[in-house]
Amino acid sequence: MSVELTKQGLVLSTNGLSAGYDGRAIVSEIAIEATPGKVVSVVGPNGSGKSTLLKSLVGVVKVLEGHITVGENEITNLPPEEVAKLGVGYVPQIDDVFPPLSVKENLEIGGYLLSRNEIPDRIDAVLDFFPKLKSMMTRKAGKLSGGERKMLAMGRVLMLSPAVLVLDEPTANLAPMVATQLLEEFVRGFADHGSTVLLVEQRAKAALRISDWTYVLGGGKVVLSGAPRDLEQNPLFVESFLGGSAAARSSSDE
Repeated sequence: MSVELTKQGLVLSTNGLSAGYDGRAIVSEIAIEATPGKVVSVVGPNGSGKSTLLKSLVGVVKVLEGHITVGENEITNLPPEEVAKLGVGYVPQIDDVFPPLSVKENLEIGGYLLSRNEIPDRIDAVLDFFPKLKSMMTRKAGKLSGGERKMLAMGRVLMLSPAVLVLDEPTANLAPMVATQLLEEFVRGFADHGSTVLLVEQRAKAALRISDWTYVLGGGKVVLSGAPRDLEQNPLFVESFLGGSAAARSSSDE
């Protein structure tokens, strides 16, 4: 990865976080931490508050209680553009690109905080990481495949060289092989080059394979957390998210 593509990661943490809509908390009492060079994943059933949590971190959903910090900066309830200026890049699950615009135009918009002179070099850095996009610069984003579109969405966020990447369901609606490549090659690659990665992912098995630490949400709260290998031995986690039993999985791993 080009050294220009991402900054060295910062610690992203929450303390006593409650957030939601119209004054009603969807997630509450959340304490999580993501650190440089690590992939931290958040998994849980539909409706457990995973996307709401991420949106609260980047200023899209209102924080009702608690605090969010990035490095030395508190970012609680800052507008999204201010959060971006402090080094946090956010890729939402939907509405992640501008379909009527070309790949190049999407990348240029992603660099909205940069000077005009900086944009070409930043685009080159993004294309070095996502070389498949090089031949698609004039193609409309709405004409891309699911995997290509997600590469563009990440590339657009990488235009600002973030220190922290917040990714909401990056493999949603992707074919299994494409999803695996996206997670193992690109998402894991961000962390391996020093970035901080916080990932919400519905594919629990795939998320665990690339994660250093995992939080499990249920009913808007963290109900379990731990290193993936430890969670794979937890009967509650295995039966709820991986299928089968911990004993059966342990036996199959031998």
